[in-house]
Amino acid sequence: MEVKIMKNIMHANEKLAGENRDYFQKKGIKAVNIMASPGSGKTSTILKLIEAFGDRASVAVVEGDIASSIDAEKIDSLGKPVIQINTGGGCHLDANMIKVAVDSLNLSDGAILFIENVGNLVCPSSFDLGEGIKMVIASVPEGHDKPYKYTSMFELADIIVLNKTDLMPYIDFDRESFYKGVRALNEKSEIIEVSCKTGEGVDKLAQWLLQLSV
Repeated sequence: MEVKIMKNIMHANEKLAGENRDYFQKKGIKAVNIMASPGSGKTSTILKLIEAFGDRASVAVVEGDIASSIDAEKIDSLGKPVIQINTGGGCHLDANMIKVAVDSLNLSDGAILFIENVGNLVCPSSFDLGEGIKMVIASVPEGHDKPYKYTSMFELADIIVLNKTDLMPYIDFDRESFYKGVRALNEKSEIIEVSCKTGEGVDKLAQWLLQLSV
């Protein structure tokens, strides 16, 4: 019975994800599903990208958290459209949540929509939201072994952001091992190193997103 229920849930999610994807493609919207562990710097990366874009892009954000509106308030302070989704214990966003949020955001053609998923490296990889870009953020303090432990997340990524590189001199992080683990799973994903503290790499990441076609 549980298997049947899960199949029904996944089928319904896939149908709605397809509808979301059609909507994004018709309007030329770059929908970016940002997935990462708690504390890896998802919100900080979004804030830095908004700053780097300047007036070159229209940006809106969907903030997914188990509780609170702390991150959404940070986005709102920059004057960008933002919708907070609290899952009340759920470990991921789903396509229906995104559909409801997008209906409220009234996105302009060609906009960039950042979807900050709930912080973990397991559940979000299983649920298609209809996004065009899967971004995985890993951070130096988490260690270089994440690609080896959370394979499905890194297999699916279109771009992998290695954040908090300013801490590299102080933490036992093996960059070569990290890259080797990623490339064993995913030969095509872009990998960009950034530091949201110093700003290093942020312009490169912003340019990659701006030039990406949908």
